[in-house]
Amino acid sequence: MIAPQQPPRRLPISPRHPLYPLLALVALVGLVFGPVGRQVGDDMPEDKTHPYFPDQFWPYPLLAMVALITLGVLALLGQPLLQPGQAADPRAAIIPRPEWYFLALFQFAKLGPGLLTTLLVPAVLVLGLLLWPVIDERWGPGLARRLGWGSWPVPKRNRITGTIWIAGLVLIGGLTLWAAFAPELCIPWPYNGPVCAG
Repeated sequence: MIAPQQPPRRLPISPRHPLYPLLALVALVGLVFGPVGRQVGDDMPEDKTHPYFPDQFWPYPLLAMVALITLGVLALLGQPLLQPGQAADPRAAIIPRPEWYFLALFQFAKLGPGLLTTLLVPAVLVLGLLLWPVIDERWGPGLARRLGWGSWPVPKRNRITGTIWIAGLVLIGGLTLWAAFAPELCIPWPYNGPVCAG
């Protein structure tokens, strides 16, 4: 007796099914990242691995507590700054000041010609920030050869780029603090006379 032939089985989800893209994505992730269950730690000897809990878990609650305590202290100390001030008087003569994150640029704009300090230097700084990885990768090894180094140091150990970044942060911090906390302080300046923070 010959068994009746069964029609070929179709997939329960066809390409026209609304869940088909999700199924295809799951299949592609499996193909790209390899079989499920294989971990990087499988190739390592047992004495060089660490358990996730507690060795790798403990810093996260500690960091969360530090962040929460810091926010609480800032909220407590910053309470007087959050109190409403005087009512606005449209007849009063005031000097508008930018928000705190623009105070360094506001202060820097007073130090030279307007075109240079308000347009050209900020544009060059923004372009420098965007192109810094390319500059560091392309010109770094040549500079290392000229200095007699074996190779261009990795970012965490690079004294030249680290010094440039720290100097820039100190300059920005100094200008911001000068404008925020010492508005009456004026320094002599060769371009346009004394420059005051206020």
